[in-house]
Amino acid sequence: MLLALRRSNRRVALAVVLLGVALFASGCKKRTVQAAPPVVVAQPAPAQPQPEAKQPEVKSEPAPTTPAPTPIAPASKPTSPRVTTPVKPAPTPPLETAPATPKVAPPQISPRLSPAEVAEYQKKTEEAIAAAERNLQRSYGRQLNAAQTDLAEKIRGFLAQAHEASRAADWIRARNLAEKAQVLSVELVNSL
Repeated sequence: MLLALRRSNRRVALAVVLLGVALFASGCKKRTVQAAPPVVVAQPAPAQPQPEAKQPEVKSEPAPTTPAPTPIAPASKPTSPRVTTPVKPAPTPPLETAPATPKVAPPQISPRLSPAEVAEYQKKTEEAIAAAERNLQRSYGRQLNAAQTDLAEKIRGFLAQAHEASRAADWIRARNLAEKAQVLSVELVNSL
């Protein structure tokens, strides 16, 4: 039965690896960023100077014979539409500019346990932790391959989390973590 379980685990692991390679090989579609076409803003033509309105002349005395200077209109410049260059967007700042604030774990909601249930969970947790530690000690001093080393690290991680949960009196979580460590430790011993 263990041989069939190992074969199915190998098949599953092979399928996961092939899926990962396929996803990695597919990559992401590259997008090219194109600048917007330049904005053309036409300036209104300057207003043509209006000839001055003639005021009615009042004849009272004869005007002197010196001719009055005639006003000269200023020469108008030909206007061309004003072309503006597009404004380049400012580079976006990196996301990690702010100092990292420690994330607070959300509160754990666990059911109320009776004193008898607490005692049972505590006993089962301690048994699972002890079994996992015994199985892990069997691997000490042996040459482990990469998979076995990874498995041993996972077991140590689950045991550390189980101890932490038991110190916090979270017996449900502690038992779950201890049982995970125990199951993995049995798998480690079987692979030695």
